[in-house]
Amino acid sequence: MSNILAQPLTLPCGAVVPNRIAKAAMTEGLATARGVPTPELDRLYGLWSDGGSGLLLSGNIQVDADHLERPGNVVIDREPDANMRAALARWARAATRNGNQFWAQISHAGRQTQKIVNPHPKAPSAVKLGLPGGQFGQPVALTIPEIEEIVRRFGVCAAAVKEAGFTGVQVHAAHGYLLSEFLSPRSNRRTDRYGGELANRARALLDAVNAVRVAVGPDFPVAVKLNSADFQKGGFVFEDSLQVAAWLEEAGVDLIEISGGTYEQPRLLGVEGIEEVAEQNVARSTTVREAYFVDFALAMQQQVSIPLMVTGGFRRRVAMEQAIAGGGADLVGLGRPLCVMTDAPSRLLAGLEELPRYENELALLPPWLDFLTRIRTIRSVASFAVQYWYYAQLDILGREGRAQPSLSVFAAARRVMALQKQLLAG
Repeated sequence: MSNILAQPLTLPCGAVVPNRIAKAAMTEGLATARGVPTPELDRLYGLWSDGGSGLLLSGNIQVDADHLERPGNVVIDREPDANMRAALARWARAATRNGNQFWAQISHAGRQTQKIVNPHPKAPSAVKLGLPGGQFGQPVALTIPEIEEIVRRFGVCAAAVKEAGFTGVQVHAAHGYLLSEFLSPRSNRRTDRYGGELANRARALLDAVNAVRVAVGPDFPVAVKLNSADFQKGGFVFEDSLQVAAWLEEAGVDLIEISGGTYEQPRLLGVEGIEEVAEQNVARSTTVREAYFVDFALAMQQQVSIPLMVTGGFRRRVAMEQAIAGGGADLVGLGRPLCVMTDAPSRLLAGLEELPRYENELALLPPWLDFLTRIRTIRSVASFAVQYWYYAQLDILGREGRAQPSLSVFAAARRVMALQKQLLAG
């Protein structure tokens, strides 16, 4: 089992991932105010390409400039002009210079668009996020022509990144963004052909996947990031996820990345949200304890035969090896550790036993705040504050080529908010 992480993975379309370690998608915030990739993005992804991952997944590339997950997202919502094509090509060259795969994560933020970007974002239904703080506005329900236009843009975006030199695409249907919102009966209250029974709620996702496949052809990797569950009462449950995975296999998807949660219930960050977690009927793994979604991969492996990727919580090499050897995963995704140790994959392949845990139990927060984080709502907010520390590390890597692990959470938050202000003003 010692060399299992170094083994290549051949996808159904015929493409080969050089090893079993993927750099998971993480929002970078390094594009221009108009959504064009920058030299900072090139530098960041060049570091990660040199770092040994078999696959790099980009952060959100949005198909609508009015629906950003955060300011600084790359945006491809139309046929790119010459400047955009050149910037995308430079980014792709930097991100593939070590012979690895580089896939574009294509997304639409839906109702999880911050109010500073769009006070009334479009969503499946006019159901507002149940979060404190007023960061998100009241959404407006999409019309059927608007849904069809969004689906078309997924295809336009996929064609553009393929032409630029990306080696694959991932359709983002997790974490409470638009396609995930369609899947969940909590956020999708529609009564037309995009709402109601699961087949209707999955229609927008399956249409988007089909538009992407038509745009890129049969030999180009197409993946989907799918929630195992929302972990919210009345939301998308694991039984739904299994059925959607089967439909995705029929649609010719090459890989499913299993994740979970939304902004309201951020299990993707390994923490609980502001409400009680809705547990899922999934057997617990007896071998891999640290990874968030391995149990779901094991269960899903019984239903589909396409490769599965699991991201979230991995730090020990033995746990990664167990996930590949018998834990249901074909790829393991690393996120936060690569915000500081960009060559973590190479170190793991060379025998490193364990990666640092920078965020362990909110250790980045001052000790005097520890007692407050025992309150569920404050703990959820604190978790997002810690996330700003990682945002700042990516910004520093892109601008300076090396991380600053000594940076405080407060300094990181100030840095990120100042950068967002500049982007919104620009």
